[in-house]
Amino acid sequence: MSEEKSYVYILICADGTLYTGWTNNLKKRLRAHNAGTAAKYTRSRLPVRLAHVESFPTRSEALRRERAIKKLSRAAKLRLLHACPAPPEPGNAQSTACGQAETAGPADAL
Repeated sequence: MSEEKSYVYILICADGTLYTGWTNNLKKRLRAHNAGTAAKYTRSRLPVRLAHVESFPTRSEALRRERAIKKLSRAAKLRLLHACPAPPEPGNAQSTACGQAETAGPADAL
């Protein structure tokens, strides 16, 4: 049995904060975030905008990448967003090696 593709994404919230998550249905998850039914964190920071997305063949790979991104400082996440912006349409998410070499480092002040 084959797993469906999984995605790791970064949202920019209305207050300028960043939210990182994973899903196997990007369009549905973005709609849920903006409807206020996806994550408690984003519920009070609407609307949210997709800023970065990476796709993976398995859920476990996506979860590993999500964990790695969450360990990054805000400055490192912003560098990742600048280097690899999200595709214009959530349905156009494609695999990318962009940002894969980024590692958690000392916290940057931002």
